[in-house]
Amino acid sequence: MDTVLTRSYRRPRAFVRVAGADAADYLERMLSNEIATLASGESREALLLTPKARVIAPLVVLRRGEDDFLLLTEPELGEVVRAQLVRGRFAAKCEIQPEEHTSTVVLGEGDGIPTADYGVAAHEVLDVDADGEAAELERLRIEAGTPRFGAEIDDRVLPAEAGLVERAVSFTKGCYPGQEPIARLHYRGRANRRLAILEFRDDHEPAAEAEVRLGEKVVGRITSSVPGLALAYVRNEVEDGVEVGVDGRPGKVRSAAG
Repeated sequence: MDTVLTRSYRRPRAFVRVAGADAADYLERMLSNEIATLASGESREALLLTPKARVIAPLVVLRRGEDDFLLLTEPELGEVVRAQLVRGRFAAKCEIQPEEHTSTVVLGEGDGIPTADYGVAAHEVLDVDADGEAAELERLRIEAGTPRFGAEIDDRVLPAEAGLVERAVSFTKGCYPGQEPIARLHYRGRANRRLAILEFRDDHEPAAEAEVRLGEKVVGRITSSVPGLALAYVRNEVEDGVEVGVDGRPGKVRSAAG
């Protein structure tokens, strides 16, 4: 790839290859976003879900060839993804195996796998050295309101609450595990809470699970933080611009959407 590294950060990842004559059709039936329409070299975010629409793994799907796909996921989820796809494969003609790579996030335009995780133009490249500190990338992620598995995404959270539907779900494709509850909430209901960014006037860095309070009422919980900034799930009635309290410190709410 002809990429000029300006500022780059190592992005911990696990990788799973799905390849074979039925690879595209199988992934289309298993994942939340459209896979078969990807052209070679294109990528798309998707979710691997339980039938009740709980997130097993967030994925980036890269189509490397007609019958060759590379799935990028969180480092602790590689074997989970591989095992889940193997269990559901049945007669589908495809191989599902781990691959070894490193992933580096490069800020700015360039060749690679585009990522919207950091609020600025950025892309991932494989097997390239990085020079930035991980803490810098974490701050960008939180400023952008991007959820991360194990923090904002776990078995308590629905994709709509985490803002994942807009970026990783298709409502025009065929059936996949978890489709019915996602569609039902999208068309007939509304999530009771949302992911929001909290801005603190000082360098307060609340711990995960710290209570978010509006007056005396608990209206949410912290999920991730860096000095002066945090992500939290808050109830929908908590509007942007409202001042809430965390550990007795004031913080202002703003939307994590987009």
